[in-house]
Amino acid sequence: MRHFLDFEKSIAELESKIDELRRMSEADGINIAEEVARLTEKADRQLRTTYARLSPWQKAQVARHPERPRATDYLAALITEFTPLAGDRACADDAAVLGGLGRFRGRAVLAIGTERGNDTESRVRHNFGMSRPEGYRKARRLIELAGRFGLPVLTFVDTSGAFPGIEAEARGQAEAIARAIEACLEAPVPIIATIIGEGGSGGAIALAAGDVVLMLEHAIYSVISPEGCASILWRDAGEAQAAAEALKLTADDLKRLELIDQVIAEPLGGAHRDRESVLLAVAEAIAEALPPLLALEPVALKARRREKFLAMGRLAPV
Repeated sequence: MRHFLDFEKSIAELESKIDELRRMSEADGINIAEEVARLTEKADRQLRTTYARLSPWQKAQVARHPERPRATDYLAALITEFTPLAGDRACADDAAVLGGLGRFRGRAVLAIGTERGNDTESRVRHNFGMSRPEGYRKARRLIELAGRFGLPVLTFVDTSGAFPGIEAEARGQAEAIARAIEACLEAPVPIIATIIGEGGSGGAIALAAGDVVLMLEHAIYSVISPEGCASILWRDAGEAQAAAEALKLTADDLKRLELIDQVIAEPLGGAHRDRESVLLAVAEAIAEALPPLLALEPVALKARRREKFLAMGRLAPV
């Protein structure tokens, strides 16, 4: 059964009526094709109207949709011969960060993703996509491994942020994130990062400091979650909607601010409504972005990446 968001209630009612009519038609042999077609057209029109004017807070809800494709879906669909690599070689393996070797359209690559899980059991196993220091140290190890073997790195980011627990801080959470970012910036190989859902705080940046940063149309990417921002600024998490407006966290905002490189269109109603088409769209965007990066020598690649990030936040002359 499809999960509908709060602002999709009118769409949910129409689609529920359509399903009910179809069941009646199958059970009683009644021809109601005309009525179903009329309601389907109305539902599509309502869906198009609703998604054409989503607020930043509504986009945050879409980015967190429980049926949205996860990192494991992208790894399974885009990476063939995927061989997972585990552990940070210092403490433990973190299931919130998945990574390994494989092939993207025949080319050997190293792929990394933050995995949230898609049901209660898997969400607990992957710690809801919130990595501990071991996850970022694993990511750093894999990125350095890719550099040694000349393998492009593809990352798929979907996390509300790094795990904020006391034990994570005690084991050096901030340092682990900083080292992962450093590994991305210093890698002598191309890195293409794709924000597939929620890109939250340093937990996302640790895997998104790439040569090209792609972002799905209804994904979000910000320094802090709307709820966290609201709790700090207004002392009230209920002000999350206002915080989402202020954070400029949508793909269109970030493209305009030149913090990402490309917005990938999603199917009408979000990625969860047509998984195959969004997986293909991401694959095509990566395939287009990769060849120009592969043509660069490591020194030129790193210099280009350095300039890219140094230019962020630079004020234009008045």
